[in-house]
Amino acid sequence: MHRPTSPLWTPTQSQVNDTIVAKFLTRCAEKYNFPKEFDALYDWSVTDTGNFWSEVWDYCGIVGEKGTIAIKESSIFQENRFFPDASLNYAENILNVQHDPEAPAITFWCQDDIKSTLTHGALRAQVSQLAQYLRDKGLQPGDRVACVMPNTPDTIVFMLAAASIGAIFSSCSPDFGANSILDRITQIMPKILMVTDGQLYKRAFHDCSETIKMLIKGLPSVEQVIFVPFPGTRPEAPKPLQAPSIITLSEIFKCYSPKDITFTRLPFNHPLYILYSSGTTGKPKCIVHGAGGTLIQHKKEHQLHCDIKPGDKLFYVTTVAWMMWHWQVSALASGAEIMLYDGFPFGPKDILFRYVAAEKITHMGVSAKYIDACQKFNLTPGASSDGDGTHCDGVLDLSSLRMIMSTGSPLPPTGFTYVYQNIKSDLCLASISGGTDIISCFALGNPMGAVYPGQLQTRGLGMAVAVYDDEGKPCRGQKGELVCTKPFPSQPIYFWNDPDNQQYIASYFTAYNNIWHHGDFVELTAENGMIFYGRSDATLNPNGVRIGTAEIYRQV
Repeated sequence: MHRPTSPLWTPTQSQVNDTIVAKFLTRCAEKYNFPKEFDALYDWSVTDTGNFWSEVWDYCGIVGEKGTIAIKESSIFQENRFFPDASLNYAENILNVQHDPEAPAITFWCQDDIKSTLTHGALRAQVSQLAQYLRDKGLQPGDRVACVMPNTPDTIVFMLAAASIGAIFSSCSPDFGANSILDRITQIMPKILMVTDGQLYKRAFHDCSETIKMLIKGLPSVEQVIFVPFPGTRPEAPKPLQAPSIITLSEIFKCYSPKDITFTRLPFNHPLYILYSSGTTGKPKCIVHGAGGTLIQHKKEHQLHCDIKPGDKLFYVTTVAWMMWHWQVSALASGAEIMLYDGFPFGPKDILFRYVAAEKITHMGVSAKYIDACQKFNLTPGASSDGDGTHCDGVLDLSSLRMIMSTGSPLPPTGFTYVYQNIKSDLCLASISGGTDIISCFALGNPMGAVYPGQLQTRGLGMAVAVYDDEGKPCRGQKGELVCTKPFPSQPIYFWNDPDNQQYIASYFTAYNNIWHHGDFVELTAENGMIFYGRSDATLNPNGVRIGTAEIYRQV
């Protein structure tokens, strides 16, 4: 059982007042008559579900036709439908934010060897050009496109061009290998495939042209391959990919001139992404997420939980195969610049913090394992700084940084302490947890609240998260199963090739009747935070006492 401790960080009243969520709280508390406190906002959000999500649509600025109904209720969890009369386009919401065309939209670093910036004007122009090409190739709403790409701006351009038409996007990382990639994308029969010739890792170029040849051979549904050479110089000339169906992205840009983009507005639950389960028990499951649910959930998390404002810079260390890539891209819809990184995260050891300092990044996201590795390397990137330059006596200036997010596995209390002692003492450290299944978070940060060691600050607004004991009853202050008792917009709309929803139901609704069971072993604390102890299917049970994997790792 968790024992209360003193907070490691508490925002000042001025910091609280300046947050987006504080302003949203004031608006909703006055309108719906509840106390102006975050906990009261959370309680209202999971009680008055329809009005909460309707307010999020308005306050966070969703572009589209909202309709008159926020939720069409059903007695069956997965059959509840949010905004059944709405229509929108995900790419329109990303690209129609008002910006100076010359302002940077995407900054890209590959270790410290390759650096580039794509402005808002250039991003919109490239999406327009590629979308024209895809339409000329006959791409229609509901068609699938796939990419095997590194975390570069070209990948985002491809996704947005496809989304503007209403196509469904799926992505894999080149380092998966041909067989793992084929296990995934052969199931969805993509019409268009975007590929690269390799990746740079530890300053060595890793050629993947043979993998790409195997993919082209193994995907008979693909009608066109778009080839994108990895940016930068090569130690030797890349092996050319030759086939009648291959065209380079640069050739497409030469053939089409930028013009106004035609955004196809589609129903709220029109599919946007196909993500994949881990595949530990057979072929990976193809999890389909809707455009509206993904967009509104991400905008809620970015603005209300991360306090991302226009002009902020969000950096998350991810590959295109992880849902955090999709999560980061959505921040463009809140006016943020997104900061991409591809390559070895420790070459040199403090390269990610150099990126933060050089680009004045405001929000940094890493894995708990990365923070653990920083501890083992004895990195102290921000232990002291005068705040007026990139370096101060060999220490990086991290004064721009307002939030660090950590996910992937539970961050132990020692990781929290390390961040505040060695990176920055005045920031919100938000350990977050959710998953591919929901393309978002069940528990995450609260910029209005205190940070306690080992705890995720809050359950997500609008997410009716509870902890069930061994008897299937709600509990607090003891370990149990993470469940969600009410529907939410970003639940999967269905699994691909699962017409009777048998896989879907078996994945989430067999442990408890009509209640989402996520498979995490957790505790709800007295501070309304959450402690994660690992996956519940990996717990040990000596003498009737369940022990999570995270507890074992902490002791080791």
